[in-house]
Amino acid sequence: MDRKIEKKTWNTKRVLTIGGITALILLITGSIYFTSGKSKLDVDPERLTISEIKKGPFQEFIPINGVVMPITTIMLDAADGGKVEERYVEDGAIIKKGQPILRLSNPDLQLVLANQETGVYGQQTQMQIAQNNALSNTVSKLQNMADVESAFKEAERVYNLDKELYKQKAIGLQEWQQAVNTYQYNLNKRDLERKILKQDTLIVKQQDQQAKEQIAQWKAALQMMRDKVTNLTIRAPIDGQLTALDAEVGQTKHAGDKIGELDVTTGFKVRANVDEHYSNRVFTGLTAYYPTDDGKNYKLTVKKVFVQIVNGQFQVDMEFVGAVPKGIRKGQTLQIKLVFSDEVPALLLPKGGFYQQTAGNWIFKLSEDGKTAYKTDIQVGRYNTDNYELLKGLKAGDRVITSSYETYGDIQELILKK
Repeated sequence: MDRKIEKKTWNTKRVLTIGGITALILLITGSIYFTSGKSKLDVDPERLTISEIKKGPFQEFIPINGVVMPITTIMLDAADGGKVEERYVEDGAIIKKGQPILRLSNPDLQLVLANQETGVYGQQTQMQIAQNNALSNTVSKLQNMADVESAFKEAERVYNLDKELYKQKAIGLQEWQQAVNTYQYNLNKRDLERKILKQDTLIVKQQDQQAKEQIAQWKAALQMMRDKVTNLTIRAPIDGQLTALDAEVGQTKHAGDKIGELDVTTGFKVRANVDEHYSNRVFTGLTAYYPTDDGKNYKLTVKKVFVQIVNGQFQVDMEFVGAVPKGIRKGQTLQIKLVFSDEVPALLLPKGGFYQQTAGNWIFKLSEDGKTAYKTDIQVGRYNTDNYELLKGLKAGDRVITSSYETYGDIQELILKK
């Protein structure tokens, strides 16, 4: 007789299936549970930079490197070429205005000067002869005028006398008519001589003026040539220090070649490069400071802004206001603070590596017990080399982590454990 075999409800396969499903559910549930809250990370506080928010004076500035330069530098060059015959001073010498620096020789230029002088002297001689002839001619005309005036007066006397005699019938018509003709002839001759003399006077005056102008031109041209020869001896145009002297005895210098530089020693200026980002904020009159190691702060002001931008930077010239640091010299590099604002009271957030990841939008703030730090939204404004100007999100006395957040990812809370 057949026996009914009962089917087992909990076989091995079923148990394993149910167990796997249960484990999966527990895993998903645990994941949801552990990720639904804040993500945390244990950190060693000794590897962190913890800073305190403080209230104090804030001033916006940027650091720039400036190079000390003379207040004025004059370039010395050869106005005309020549061979260096003699050097009177050495590079670095302090010289006075007008003091000779070196002498060039240029035989061609000196020959041109000699020929020009000879030519000018010859022209002056010819002009003097012409003036003497004109003067002699004028004297002759004056003598003729005197004779004509004398003849006219005599004819006028006879004319007036015969006129009365003719009225009295003392002389005849023919004699009277002769007196009238003689008078009229001398009158016309006198008027003509007067016109000739007047015209001659104007011509002589005009010729004399032209001669003076021509002589002045000749002399000016000659003086220019003399100056060119004189300038073969190069002299200091002002008091100063001679630098970068580039001329050796026997060396040939062409017109325009650099001879050296003359630095004015009465003061210094500082030339610095500024990032083009600040081009619309830098202007003449802007204040800067040079802080020294001994605690002094020397004030400068921007005197010139160069508009040309090269490699993302433009240049500015600054001059000291008041006292000048002792011992500074040409070519020295100074660390300058270029100031964009006055000092104002503000909350100060020390600068640090955190800004690279947060862009100043949030920061890790420590709890009161210092055991944890959590994300806090903030807003920063202006900045300088030391601090950000904190606008909101924190208060004085709060402690924050200002070191880099590069390895924190999306961590919301830090647990500070040693």
